Amino acid sequence: MSFLTEIQRRRTFGIVSHPDAGKTTLTEKLLLFGGAIQEAGAVKSNKIKKTATSDWMEIERQRGISVATSVMAFEYNSHKINILDTPGHQDFAEDTFRTLTAVDSVIIVIDAAKGVEPQTKKLMQVCRMRKTPVIVFINKMDRPAQDPFDLLDEIEKQLEIRVMPLSWPINNGAYFKGVYNIYSEKLVLFNANEKLSDNNSIEFTDINDPELEEYIGADAKQLREDMDLLRGVYSKFDRQPYLDAKIAPAFFGSALNNFGVKELLDCFVDIAPSPLPVETQERQVVATEDKFTGFVFKIHANMDPNHRDRIAFVKVCSGIFQRNTNYLHVRHGKMMKFSSPTAFMASKKSIIDEAYPGDIVGLHDTGNFKIGDSLSEGELLHFKGLPSFSPELFQYIENADPMKSKQLAKGIEQLMDEGVAQLFTGMASNRKIIGTVGALQFEVIQYRLLHEYGASCRYEGIKLYKTVWITSNNKAKLKEFIERKYQQMAFDKEGRNVFLADTPYSLQIAQEKFPELNFYFTSEF
Repeated sequence: MSFLTEIQRRRTFGIVSHPDAGKTTLTEKLLLFGGAIQEAGAVKSNKIKKTATSDWMEIERQRGISVATSVMAFEYNSHKINILDTPGHQDFAEDTFRTLTAVDSVIIVIDAAKGVEPQTKKLMQVCRMRKTPVIVFINKMDRPAQDPFDLLDEIEKQLEIRVMPLSWPINNGAYFKGVYNIYSEKLVLFNANEKLSDNNSIEFTDINDPELEEYIGADAKQLREDMDLLRGVYSKFDRQPYLDAKIAPAFFGSALNNFGVKELLDCFVDIAPSPLPVETQERQVVATEDKFTGFVFKIHANMDPNHRDRIAFVKVCSGIFQRNTNYLHVRHGKMMKFSSPTAFMASKKSIIDEAYPGDIVGLHDTGNFKIGDSLSEGELLHFKGLPSFSPELFQYIENADPMKSKQLAKGIEQLMDEGVAQLFTGMASNRKIIGTVGALQFEVIQYRLLHEYGASCRYEGIKLYKTVWITSNNKAKLKEFIERKYQQMAFDKEGRNVFLADTPYSLQIAQEKFPELNFYFTSEF
């Protein structure tokens, strides 16, 4: 297959939602259609032994939530699909935001009963900022749901994007009969016990055909009225405004019952963009360029706890990535080659010889990579838009088992590299402080240290308002500030000076008294 054909057949997208809207369940069903898995896991019940393929970390299996982005690839209808299933929980929003830098489009999952929820709005803001094309999947139609017209109005208002329904539900809850697929003009009947099959779809180019009553009875009248109303409100679907992120096609279904998922997937591979251009500080990188470029958007420690391995997730932006080929690590300024690059099926990995734009490659890492690092065939490129958030919650971390201090140190170092939390070491006390965006991250770090590194830790509260990075061209003033605030000074993981401001007032006074210093609220400067 030619280079251009390989690019055009790729679809790399993220699935995002508020927790519990059914995002991981939808991911499972998409994998099922791609033949990537034989049986979907039950994400709802912790008692059930089967778990979702994308939730492969032990803590995810116990909690029934996603706390790390999973990458999965499969073939479907001659397309190569790369799915990035993201954490829904707001405490892990930073991982999700970074993941959105590595996708070309997004599917947003919305609960038909609850409508648009706070986390969905935040994620949509990121998509809007990056002009990422979005498809909406309105899930759980087999349960009591809001009126579909009200739902679409709410989505338009809350997510600030025009919607375009490409399927339409026939009733909901216990009376849910199925959907009319507007995009392919087919009636798809719902049967909660139906396995993967096309047997329940009937072509209906004319829904005024009296035969419709035979399939959905009295609901046929309502469907015809709804369709007349839809034709009056919505124009015919045009792909370009979707690619320009001006409209969001909407589908209705039930991921748990595998219903409406095939309609979504068939339309998605048809209309979603192949790999899009990516911005760097120097220029725009286009997928069809000959030379390989890529960037690290995620690092994960211990994908295989037996081997203590770290994997850097690299999004291929242009050219062909090849195994055992020398590439420039731009930040280090040195050439590196990779003998066992991997492709993913959640935690299952397979070694690959090459990867194309849109693909996600896993590189074994011994500590060379940081999030945001660039790889190229020699060109100095710096990819933009990987956010790093200033922590909002802080705790001292203490060793609870003196016999395991080495394991604890290694565990903290590796987990901090993932970008889920930040580590600060007090200059005066030498005590280690962990800063996170959400409270659940402390629990996850503690759990993973114990189960992946055999190290136990405990936390102790610390009253902090903000961690602020400080630099200055005036060395004397910087030295004076550090000496004055020595008890409130720390180093970050890179050895940079950090001021630990305990109140907004102390920060304001520091800024007023030392105008020669630069105060940064993120670690990117």
